[in-house]
Amino acid sequence: MNPEDLLLLTTRVMPYGKYKGRLIADLPGHYLNWFARDGFPKGEIGRLLMLMQEIDHNGLSALLTPLRQVTRPDMSRSD
Repeated sequence: MNPEDLLLLTTRVMPYGKYKGRLIADLPGHYLNWFARDGFPKGEIGRLLMLMQEIDHNGLSALLTPLRQVTRPDMSRSD
């Protein structure tokens, strides 16, 4: 696993399917588990889905919270 992949989980969106447009980090566990049973797609999206499934399965989703704060603009700031 590349550390950069964790950041990608909070910035890449699902490109197709029922959850098209949703961040990989926001995909429901049952959907990730479906891929684990039926097979992950090839390429980057498959690698990210596999990583997210492992994170979700092991109850480690909170690890992504600081990355979400980095990747989303702070709406409370007034520049």
